[in-house]
Amino acid sequence: MRITIKNEQLTAEIDTHGAELKSVKRGDREYMWCADPKFWGRTSPVLFPFVGAVADGKYRYEGKEYSMGQHGFARDMEFEVVEESDDKAIFILTSNEQTREKYPLDFKLTITYTLVADTVTIGWKVDNTGKKDLPFAIGAHPAFNCKLNSEGTLKGNSVILKTDRDVLTVRKFHDPLAANETYNLELGQNKAIEIDEHTFDNGAIILENSQVSGAAIADAEGKTFVEVMFDAPLLGIWSPSGKNAPFICIEPWYGRADAEGFSGELKDREWNQTLAPSGKFDVSYSIKFN
Repeated sequence: MRITIKNEQLTAEIDTHGAELKSVKRGDREYMWCADPKFWGRTSPVLFPFVGAVADGKYRYEGKEYSMGQHGFARDMEFEVVEESDDKAIFILTSNEQTREKYPLDFKLTITYTLVADTVTIGWKVDNTGKKDLPFAIGAHPAFNCKLNSEGTLKGNSVILKTDRDVLTVRKFHDPLAANETYNLELGQNKAIEIDEHTFDNGAIILENSQVSGAAIADAEGKTFVEVMFDAPLLGIWSPSGKNAPFICIEPWYGRADAEGFSGELKDREWNQTLAPSGKFDVSYSIKFN
């Protein structure tokens, strides 16, 4: 079921399945990717309680091994709508028998969507409702429509980063795991990554250690049409390799895929968050639509 919220500038639709933002329109313009499975069958999944993949599809908790698919399970579960008004909607997912089979910990995940003028703010709150520490990751994966050029590629679009650096350190990615090496990425004019048909040949661009605090997408005329603002320690930038898909994802993360060769416990995963019993994790990010 889809929930619609709107104000004088924006109309947004959120699906209760995964509490996924499926549509944002300003006038007749649709900003969100339509989830065409030919390219990628999702629009803006919430990644929880894992971001990315675990090595060999398995992780370890208190000496026991569990299977886990990429990006966790929240994106494939039905959320409860607990509040709905003209410009705000709140969704909750609570641990249950089904989740404990995959992830033997107790939690409550609350996702809030709020419209203010030309901006959607997405809030994530994780409550540890159990008696043990709660290791988890959470991340965003919104895909934004982009125009292809006359040759049918993304060339001409750019991602403009909010950073005080001219050169960024990028974690190499050997799909579906992070590599144990990095490379330097030199930014162009206006702190831009100029996108072309080969930008994502090696998978997602992964920026760690809070190197950036925002990312905007600009079209071939240099006009910025969407801007993502966040305080997350990691950012992923992605579009499917070799498909000339007409969208780019800007992904703030509090977590990351396992590095190649990792075989430790869940609590030792790089970039995981940890909550003590009764602890709360409360963050948000915003998307501005021009």
